[in-house]
Amino acid sequence: MSYDILEKLKKEIEGFKEKPEFAKVGVVVEAGDGIAKISGLSGALSQELLIVQTKDSEVPALAFNLEETLVGAVVLGQAHSCQVGDRVHKTGKVLSIKVGQELIGRVLSPVGEALDGKGVLFKKPQEAADYFLERQAPSVIDRESVNTPLHTGVKAIDSMIPIGRGQRELIIGDRQTGKTALALDAILNQKQDRGRPQVICVYVAIGQKNSKVAKIIKKLQEAGAIDYTIVVSAPASSPVALQYLAPYAGCAIGEYFMDKGRDALVIYDDLSKHADAYRQLSLLLRRPPGREAYPGDIFYLHARLLERATKLNPEKGGGSLTALPIIETKLGDVSAYIPTNVISITDGQIYLESGLFYQGIRPALNVGLSVSRIGSSAQTKAMKKVAGRLRLELAQFRELQAFVQFSSDLDENTRKQISRGRLLTEVLKQADSSPLPFECQVVLLFAALQGFADDVSLERVGVFEERFEEYLEKLHLEDILKPIQETGNLDEKTESALKKALTNFKNTF
Repeated sequence: MSYDILEKLKKEIEGFKEKPEFAKVGVVVEAGDGIAKISGLSGALSQELLIVQTKDSEVPALAFNLEETLVGAVVLGQAHSCQVGDRVHKTGKVLSIKVGQELIGRVLSPVGEALDGKGVLFKKPQEAADYFLERQAPSVIDRESVNTPLHTGVKAIDSMIPIGRGQRELIIGDRQTGKTALALDAILNQKQDRGRPQVICVYVAIGQKNSKVAKIIKKLQEAGAIDYTIVVSAPASSPVALQYLAPYAGCAIGEYFMDKGRDALVIYDDLSKHADAYRQLSLLLRRPPGREAYPGDIFYLHARLLERATKLNPEKGGGSLTALPIIETKLGDVSAYIPTNVISITDGQIYLESGLFYQGIRPALNVGLSVSRIGSSAQTKAMKKVAGRLRLELAQFRELQAFVQFSSDLDENTRKQISRGRLLTEVLKQADSSPLPFECQVVLLFAALQGFADDVSLERVGVFEERFEEYLEKLHLEDILKPIQETGNLDEKTESALKKALTNFKNTF
């Protein structure tokens, strides 16, 4: 009997803990405009997910400001339901999003909710991977030099400002100059970038009108591009916290495919509105404003996002994440705070000028201010060979054009240079949503730069290009277009066949 009592006492002592465990519970002391000030959560971590227990439900919040006595949190759910006196629990988790193959073709919010009315995103959520929205960028050792082109299907871009897989190329310009159209062309072209692995595209809409996002989704569906595209939508009507999180969610989705050894393209449309959303949050959280009333860490905001775009080395799977951030300038001022920030982070910029746009030059590309710091390492041999002197000729033409616009009598050489510049400008014009396969770009630029189109009137340049493309596809698919597409090179045999085809075509045109 005494032995049984002794054993029971031993078990009781083993189960006894010196201090009882308490769950740390905070209280909302101030609430409004999607911000909650919480008292009593001294152990909260930066970017930690918190749960606010409201009268009706549990609302997620993100710990943002860690002050001496309070935690400033951003409410991610229904902000108006969060009231003073509500209890708040820590979760010990950092904000993450569920990612997987099933996201392809879907439209979702930055916190992983389906927005397209097609039901749940994952049939088996336990099989989906969890990716942190904030993630450390790959180290220099894990990276590889950018060496594979990402064709946009736009002649002016692929020939003069080539984009490589794993690059960060900024698209910058005033409103209504065709920035989004250019980015969408890059998505549409991935369908026909033959001979290369399929690129998974992620389009992130930040602070856009709902109607604009709907039009973009419709365009992707009509072109069949939604089959390899994911849309992350945080429109202007959504809470400012979701607009702030949207690019990080898009980046996390892109990283999932990169880690699988795939190539991914992420378009952030646009980071000006992202900066505005962060400024709004910062002002509500009483963060000190710096230059142009933006908080001091606005540079870090975009740097840590764009630094995650890279080309991984073969040991890490060889995947890539290409970023095309969009920035809207005001009256062409590229020296403003946010534009200069993002220019200094990226590997080059495509500058679209409103003056050229209104002249009817589409894409309205300013050749002088646009640059790719990756350069010809992201170009195929064929394009490098054909378009090597295109940029120089155009720059010289623009300079001459400005110089001689008030002069009537010109010498023969200047007149030739100006008419050639006008021809090249006409050749590089391209309508929206009509990306050209890389091999077609090569043959058309070859025709223009080798003088075969010099006697074609400017009004008929478009017709010349269209008919020549049709002519090659019908009669010279095997001996000209396919060798360029498959090898990425324009060898002597293909070049001589192309010259012969051009001569024969000119006789019938």
